[in-house]
Amino acid sequence: MSNVTMIKTTDLPEKFLDVHPHNLYLYCKAYMANIRANNAQTKNRSAVSGGGKKPFSQKGGGRARQGSIRAPQFRGGGVVFGPTTDKNYTQKVNKKQKKLALYHALAEKAANEALFVVDDITIESGKTKDAATFVKNLGQRDVLVVKDLIDDKTFLAFRNLQNAYLVESHELNAYLAAAFHAVVMEKAVFEKLTKEA
Repeated sequence: MSNVTMIKTTDLPEKFLDVHPHNLYLYCKAYMANIRANNAQTKNRSAVSGGGKKPFSQKGGGRARQGSIRAPQFRGGGVVFGPTTDKNYTQKVNKKQKKLALYHALAEKAANEALFVVDDITIESGKTKDAATFVKNLGQRDVLVVKDLIDDKTFLAFRNLQNAYLVESHELNAYLAAAFHAVVMEKAVFEKLTKEA
């Protein structure tokens, strides 16, 4: 494992520092909406079983007329205007806005002294103990680990750690960067990000 370098805001391109925070808010809001399961489903009066027969006579009882015991006002009846799976919660975010949100998230980590760069993040032994030691030495509560290409040994080492999450460079996004207290990435990934800015 190579030496760890802490990235400060002065090490980042100016474009990272000029981003408005609202971009990060909009991206995170869209990200959460897009992963929403949308499983809520209620039955209306036509979908609830039973209620085929008129509960009592139309006239002569002194009560309001009723056509079915599965109407919404009855216990066990259908739900009026309940949630259905027809609703689409997807929100669109432009490519440029995604990039700006990531820039701001990383700039925030740098400002809080929680952005680190390592030449190579590879756990040759594949042992969780070695990965835990690496995370502990960073001195952070939880860490997002960004590797250019994940090998099997490194994946096994980080897999069971509760305070670390390993992703490849193409999986890195603003939501993940903002969700963890610290971000540590390989030098190749950092250089690619700063070069694109």
